[in-house]
Amino acid sequence: MTRGEFALFQALVLSEAGIWLADAKQALLVTRLTRRVRELGLPSFRSYHEFVEAHRDAELPRMLDLVCTNETHFFREAQHWDLLESAVFPRWEAEAAAGLRPHHIRAWCAACSTGEEPFSLAMVLHRRFAAQGWSVDVLASDLSTRVLAAAMEATWPVQRASEIPPPLLRRYMLRGTGSQEGRMRATRQLRALVRFERVNLSRAPLPVQGPFDLLLCRNVLIYFRPDDKLAVIRRLLPHLAPAGLLLLGHAESLQATDLDIVTVAPTVYQRPSHAARAATGREADPQ
Repeated sequence: MTRGEFALFQALVLSEAGIWLADAKQALLVTRLTRRVRELGLPSFRSYHEFVEAHRDAELPRMLDLVCTNETHFFREAQHWDLLESAVFPRWEAEAAAGLRPHHIRAWCAACSTGEEPFSLAMVLHRRFAAQGWSVDVLASDLSTRVLAAAMEATWPVQRASEIPPPLLRRYMLRGTGSQEGRMRATRQLRALVRFERVNLSRAPLPVQGPFDLLLCRNVLIYFRPDDKLAVIRRLLPHLAPAGLLLLGHAESLQATDLDIVTVAPTVYQRPSHAARAATGREADPQ
C-alpha cells in the first residue's frame, strides 16, 4: 500500500464513519484489507478503493467492517458495574417506590460489538429489575454489520464464561452440546430484552428513539479526532433522559464545559434532572 493509497482510505473512513486512521495505522489497514483485495482479484489497493466507491451499498459496509476494531469483554470497566449496583440501581428503586419514576428502564449500548456489553447489562437489569416485574429494554447498536450479526446470535466461546460472575453465568448462560460444544448462549429470556440496530455515530440525526436512562458509549471516542468526539457526544445527549447516565471508556473523558452534563465519577456523566436544573442549573447526584 502506497502512501497515496492509504490517504484515500484514510479520507473515506473519516467521511463515512468519523474514524481517524492515524498514519501509524497504515500497516494495520494493509493487514485488514489484503484478504478482501485478493478475494476480488484486484491488482492494487487503489483498485479496491475504486471498487468500494463503485459498489457503495454493498462494499462500503463490508470495508468498514474490516477496518473497525471490535475488542470487547463481558463486564468490562468494573468500576462502572460497581457504581450501578451500589448507587444507581438503589436510587431507581427508591424513586419508583416513591412514585417518582415508572417501573421501566431503557438502556443503549452505542457500540455493542459482538454483544458482550449489552448482554452484561441485560443480566444485571433482569436480575435486579425485570425479575421483579419492571419493564427493561436494551438497545444494542454498532456500525459494523458483521459484529451486529454475531451479537444477535448471542453465542460466544465458553472460555468467555470466566468473565461473568458465577451466579449470573449459571442463571443466564446455556452450555452448548453436540455441534455447539465449546460454546455458550444467552437464555431466551435474556435475549428477549435486547434489540439491535445499525447506527453510525458520525451521522446526524441518530436513528434511535430515546430517552434512555443509561447510555454506554465506551472505548469508541478514542477512534475520533477531538472535534469529532464532541460532535458525537452532542448527538448522543438529546437521547439521554433527565438524570440519565452516560458511561465512557476508561481512556476517555470530556473536557468541554458547554455540555449539559456533570461528572459524577471518572468517565461517568449525568444529565441534570428537571428538578436539579430548576434549583441550581447544574447540580446532579447519582446517589
